[in-house]
This record gives sequence, structure tokens and C-alpha cells, in this order.
Amino acid sequence: MRGCSSMVELQLPKLIARVRFPSPARGSSFVAPDEGIISVTENPSEGVSPSAASAGKSSETGRKKRGKLGRPTPKDAISGLVTGLFSIPEGMAYATIGGFSAPMGLWSGIVPTILGSMFARTVLMITTLTSAIALSAKSVLTDAGLDPGDIGAVAMLTIMVGLAMLALGLLKLGSVMSFVSTAVMTGFTAGIAVQIVAGVMKDATGYDSDSSNTVGKLIDSAIHIASWDPWSVAVAIGTVAVWAVVRLIPRLTSLATLIALLVVTVIVAIAKIDVELVSDIADVPRSLPPLTLPDLSAIPSLAVGAVAIALVALAQAAGIGASVPNPDGSRSDASKDFTAQGLANIGGGFFAALPTGGSLSRTGIATSSGAMTRWAGIFAGLWLLIIVVTIGPLAGLIPMPVIGGLLLVIGGELVVGRIPDMKLVWRTSALSAFAMVLTFVATTGLPLQVAIFFGAGVSIVLYAAQASKQGRIVRLIRSDTGDWSVAELPTSFPENQTTVLHYAGSGFFAEVNRLESEWPEATSGHHAAIVLSLREGAGIPSATFLKSLDAKLEKWHQDGIEVVLCGVSDTLRDHLAKDGTVKRLSDAIIPQTPSIIGNLDAAYELAEQRRTENSAP
Repeated sequence: MRGCSSMVELQLPKLIARVRFPSPARGSSFVAPDEGIISVTENPSEGVSPSAASAGKSSETGRKKRGKLGRPTPKDAISGLVTGLFSIPEGMAYATIGGFSAPMGLWSGIVPTILGSMFARTVLMITTLTSAIALSAKSVLTDAGLDPGDIGAVAMLTIMVGLAMLALGLLKLGSVMSFVSTAVMTGFTAGIAVQIVAGVMKDATGYDSDSSNTVGKLIDSAIHIASWDPWSVAVAIGTVAVWAVVRLIPRLTSLATLIALLVVTVIVAIAKIDVELVSDIADVPRSLPPLTLPDLSAIPSLAVGAVAIALVALAQAAGIGASVPNPDGSRSDASKDFTAQGLANIGGGFFAALPTGGSLSRTGIATSSGAMTRWAGIFAGLWLLIIVVTIGPLAGLIPMPVIGGLLLVIGGELVVGRIPDMKLVWRTSALSAFAMVLTFVATTGLPLQVAIFFGAGVSIVLYAAQASKQGRIVRLIRSDTGDWSVAELPTSFPENQTTVLHYAGSGFFAEVNRLESEWPEATSGHHAAIVLSLREGAGIPSATFLKSLDAKLEKWHQDGIEVVLCGVSDTLRDHLAKDGTVKRLSDAIIPQTPSIIGNLDAAYELAEQRRTENSAP
């Protein structure tokens, strides 16, 4: 049974009932079903467990609640306050690493967060600015020759990102994120972490590198360590130290970033340490987010980049639905979440917000603080608005080395959080590891909007390479008891008997040429017949597969071999009809039916009848 074990694992559970499997070879991961029997339930409605029925009721309840904001709870108000406070240092830090005005990081947590929480199907998801989005936005604007300080261009970019997300959501393309594999996203995130560290070296050390390359900045900063400002370094290290100590206190873990910001800022102010402050870069006004109008002339130069940022944001948010289930029992919907994030960006673009997306860190803060409904996110935006309007200017007293220290922590957390994924990818396959490393290199060396497209392309190519190796051709033998068992594929078709073959593949063009060498040889004059089962195989056949199948059928016909196709789906039959195969085989095509065994038996009996008639003198 050489070459059959992996196919059995992947395909045959869908194909055969009552099949007797031989013992797997040593080292095989395949575990045979009890007594070698695979059962098929004819009626899927039978045997539904109480838990499944309960889940159905829960989903029905969730559907009734969709489109409604529901009732806020006191826990939502408290969670919103904590999340809003946390958004001050994190939002300003992310805006800073992107080269944007620090207040834009605050405004990105107001209108977008409120709108995102109102419409998201993942009800606890917090939509706001993230480090990857900030860096991607900077990269897109710079690559387009636009100034990150041009608020009209930023507004246009944010709105275009929202339109791209909205289009993906309305077209129900939530599955588009499957094209960004775990390997690629892991490499991308690790690259983002390096970019964060390189981007804050000036704030954390006081040394401004002239290098434009991410890795080059780190190397240049390390070489010129003598040029670092001692006070900036001390404040940055002190910030990391306070954060680490607070993290040791379980009840304060989620507030570690906020506490570190406040404590070190107060110390610097009291001690009058001479370091750069946020107010030295930009004033933090005590006002509502300003109404901003987009620069329409920037549309052509931002179109491709906006789609790239949308993919970056959506890829980051894709895992939130799986890791943060809805408290009301309703199901998350990636496409609906796309729509919600799109609306958040379109609305935020008119109120000085940077592009935003679902934030796993901010969502984690909200849930750990007791969030119960989507009102937690709405409250987070409202609380942040109140804080900015009442005590906004005080944010100007925050030292830049504090923000630099916090970003070093954030970069480190990104890497640490991805270590399990890195190990998994490394163990999975050499191709996955290659994709991860390649995406990491691209992220640190190319513009981020190019890197994400590059990574998605690598994912698709590697998937195609792996998928092309999955197809198999298997021989099936019927026993005296009527069971069908898997047997070794013969090198040629036996004389005076019917050979039953099963094609276990997808019809993918890349696997066709590899399978050519697996087909048994056919020689004329030995009264053979073939049953070719296509059940669960060639669901969406390629032109290459159809051409190859047509050539095989023609060759077998010339050799006098009777052929019967069984398990043929309606879709495949339509394709076969177009190229003349249906007309050629006439009634020798047996459509797919619920009875798997009956399908094979009928095809075998027909093939035997035709073979016997053809061999009669």
C-alpha cells in the first residue's frame, strides 16, 4: 500500500463506508476507525446531541439580538474607562512611531472605536490604532510622496482604507484572510516588532540614526552607543522597570502600561529631568476631534496602499473572533467585522483619525476589565473623549523616552506572543518555515504594504506546492462479504477482470503531471474493465485535469478496455458534457448518490457486464 496512507487519512473517510483498512505502516500517523468500519449517516438530522441543540438555540438567540446595541452594564462602563485610559499611552505611542502627531493617536480611539463597537459582529472587539497599521500608514504615505503631517492626505488614506474594508465585507469576503497563512503572519508580526524597536531608538536613546533601513537603524544605533543621551536611556529603562514590577501584581497586570506611564512621568516632572516631552513635538489640545476634509487629489497615489493597510488591519483582527467569543452566544462573522471596521475608518477619517482595525491588545484589556457587551467599546471611546476634553493638555507632559520605553515593551510582547506560533511553524514543514523567514526579511526590508502582498503571494504559492502533492490514485477490492478494501496499486491492469480505482485529489492542475506515472499501464487484448471512482475528487476540475482524463479514456477505449465512471457530481458531469465525455461513455457514468457502497457496487456490476459481453466470442 505504498503511497496510500496519507491519502487514506485525507480522503477515504469521506469516500467509503464499511471499508476494511490494513494496518498502517510503522511511523504512520493514521489511526484506523474502530474495527476498520467507517459509518455513514444517511439522515444528518438524526443523532443530534442535546448540547448541539442547545448551541442551536443559543445561536438563534444571538440572531435575534443582531443589529441591536443591547443594554449597557456597570461592568461595561468600568471596562470602557480602563480601556480609554490605556488608549492614551498606547495610542500616542503608536502615532509617534508612525511619524504622526501624537494627538492623532488619541483621536483614533474615539470615533472609530465607537463606530466599530456599534456594528461589529464580534461584540467585544475594540477597533483602534495598532502598531502595524501606524507603520503601514507611514510607509504608504512616504512611498506615495506625501507627508504624514498632511492631515488631508491622512484623512483620505483612512477613508480609503475604510472603503476597502467595507467592500470586502459587503462582498462577504471574510475568507480572504485565509490567504494570509499563520507562517506569513508570524513573520510579518516579528518584522513589525523589529520595526517598532528600530523606530523608537531615537526616543529611547536620544540618538537619531541617519539610516533609512530598519536593520540599519539598529546597527547604527548600536555602533554609536557613545552618542546616546544618558537621561533618555535612564528614563526609558526606568519605564520598562516600573512596567515589569507592576506586571508582577496580578490585579494590576492589565494596567501595567498605564501605571508605568503615570509614575515615570510624575518622577521626571518632579525631578525636572531634561528630556524631550510630547509637547515639544505637538500640543495636545483640550478639544473634540477636529473635523477634517480628505484630500481627493491623493486618491490615485494611495489606492493600492489603502488596500494593503486594510489587509494588514483585517489580518490582525481575524483572530479576535476565535479567541474572544461573544458573551451572548451569537457567532462572530468575519465579513460583518470587515464591514464594521470599514464604517469605523470612514467615520474616523472625517475626525482626524488614523487608519484603524481590530486590536487584540485593546480587546484583551477590555475583556480582562469585565466587558460584557459591545457597550464596553462604546464607553471606551466616550471616556477617552471626556479625558481629552477635560485634561488633554496634561498629556503634553509625558516624556518621549517613556513612550520609547513602552514601545520597546510592546515590541518585545509582540515577539514573545508569537513564540508558540514560531515553534509551530518551524515544526510544521520546511516550506512553512521558509515562508515565515522570507516574510520577516521582506517586512524589515520592504515597504509594509509591499510586504503583506508579498507574504500573501508566498502563502498561495506554497499552498499550491503542497496541494499538488496530495492527490493519489488508489485501488479498491471487493471482498466476498461485500466490503471494499484498499489494496496496492497494480503496475498494469489485470487480465479478464474489472479493476476499481479511486482518484483522491482536487483536480488541481499542478498534481496532474505527477499522477501520470501512477496510473497502471494498459495493454490491448486482455479483456479488462475499469471502474474509476471520482467521489469527493475533482470537485472543481482544472482544464489540465479534464484534458488528461480525456486522453486516458481515449487510450483505454483504443485498447478495448471498458470504462465506467462513478461518484460523478453534477458539477463534474457538466464539465464532462462540454468536452464530449458524457456522449462517448453514454450510460457508463453513474452519478454520485448518498449510498457510497451502492454506488461502487452498481458501477462494478455494470463494468463486469460490459467486460463479459465484450470478451464473448
